[in-house]
Amino acid sequence: YCAAFCTPDVLRSSYLLTVGENLLRGIDVLWTGPKVVSHTISVQSIEEVSSVLRRAPVIWDNIHANDYDPQRIFLGPYKHRPTDLIPKLRGVLTNPNCEFYSNFVAIHTLATWCKASPKEGPRVVETAGEEETDPCYSPQKALTLALTDWLQEFMSTDQPGGSRRPALLEQESSDEEPMQMDVSESPYCPGPGENPLYTAEPLTLDDLKLLSDLFYLPYEYGGIARSMLEELHWLKIHRQAAAEQTDKTEEWRSKARQFDSRCEDVVQMFNRLSNAPNRSILYDLYNYICDIKSGVGLARAYVKMLGGQGQPSALVMSEDPEPWGFRGGLSGEIQRMLPGHGNRDLFKHPPTTPVYFMRAYCDKDKTQVQKIWEEMLRGGKEQSPLMLQLPLISDCLSSGQISPSPECAFVLEDELGTCGYALALTDAKAVAAGIKRDVNESLLKDFPSLVVVQVLPRVTDPTPAKRMVGQLLSSISSNGRSRPPINWFCSNSLNSQVEVRYSPQGGALVLLIQSNLKVKLRSLATHPMYENL
Repeated sequence: YCAAFCTPDVLRSSYLLTVGENLLRGIDVLWTGPKVVSHTISVQSIEEVSSVLRRAPVIWDNIHANDYDPQRIFLGPYKHRPTDLIPKLRGVLTNPNCEFYSNFVAIHTLATWCKASPKEGPRVVETAGEEETDPCYSPQKALTLALTDWLQEFMSTDQPGGSRRPALLEQESSDEEPMQMDVSESPYCPGPGENPLYTAEPLTLDDLKLLSDLFYLPYEYGGIARSMLEELHWLKIHRQAAAEQTDKTEEWRSKARQFDSRCEDVVQMFNRLSNAPNRSILYDLYNYICDIKSGVGLARAYVKMLGGQGQPSALVMSEDPEPWGFRGGLSGEIQRMLPGHGNRDLFKHPPTTPVYFMRAYCDKDKTQVQKIWEEMLRGGKEQSPLMLQLPLISDCLSSGQISPSPECAFVLEDELGTCGYALALTDAKAVAAGIKRDVNESLLKDFPSLVVVQVLPRVTDPTPAKRMVGQLLSSISSNGRSRPPINWFCSNSLNSQVEVRYSPQGGALVLLIQSNLKVKLRSLATHPMYENL
């Protein structure tokens, strides 16, 4: 179980309260942290859940689990779990990678974390591009220790974990004669003065550090991997500097050479790893390193093409490429069609700390809803003439002159109070007649229901508003109106007013968007249905 499953939160979760009250004290509870795969697990969060469960939890840690993505493996250190957690837990159970031999780093760094003991005072450990403030444990140093020991395993021809082999079974006497072996010919070995055709270079610690950076942790890549992504992104958006002589041309070429050098490091790491004596570890890693080598090769060829150093790749230019050019099968195709695919891998996004609570609208919310409506009305620097001349039914709904339909209204709250609302009328025609408002009869015939949504600018995350709208439309459907497709528009600041009318037969018409989406507003203002609204 995790905090993300708790409703409305950990301290008020009826499920956790029941478990804490009724479960026998000798039974431990497994807890994955804030999420199923938790980025961080804080001391405060563990103290919180411990108070509800009335016992210290056992952490079921999925930081190195890769069973949800067959193209990823995690070779980074145990991280983002302060050692102050140790005395507050019943234990830690790590759920590692599916591949057995790939878990050396995960288990080694977890062991280092477990052995960490408090020291007299906190120290700040400087690492590449970031700071660690844990006084007892440095993930980067723990990773170096683990990779150093892992390198010895790679160099061993025996199975990892020891060289002892199972004892041979005693053979019973038999009348069978042993098979004759022809040893007259021995395999060729180069003499002292001869050079072999190929000599495999030994695997190095730097190779394993690079490998770990490429396959680091679920929420972050290592330093080298991040640098490669940033360089490729920069080279791509400044590709004009490679085609024409500009002030960025030399900088582009320098970054292209640096990117090419990093790609070559990946190729050489692949070659040395492929020749490592311990084949058991290699077989667990081979599919992953082969995939990353191929992907890096494609990016390398693309950058060279941009710089005019090679012929345009048939893979890039052709409309009928080879199958290795479009990866991931159907799942990959679906992900590439979604907006923002891959963007989260380039930049670190801070965790969203605000907590939003959505609930049903009640009479006491009328004042707060009216305040939000008035604040949004005053906050706009430019008001549409359409809005001033043609007051909408939604204004009467937001200002409290009319009430929303039963069970078709929701409000959104944060730690400061009410920050948004979504109200609906299932039969806008009857309401318009009641307040003697002139409306377009044909419009109300085709679009009988009305929805108005407003969210304050301090709500920077669009997800709560979208969920509120989705819940509202579900409520309208359950009140006798079928739910057709609807377009949801929001500005960057979410400082917008959206009025939507939709028909049971399907289709949706957005009547007004009061925000910085001026292009959409102008295009709708010329709609013929506005003439008599």
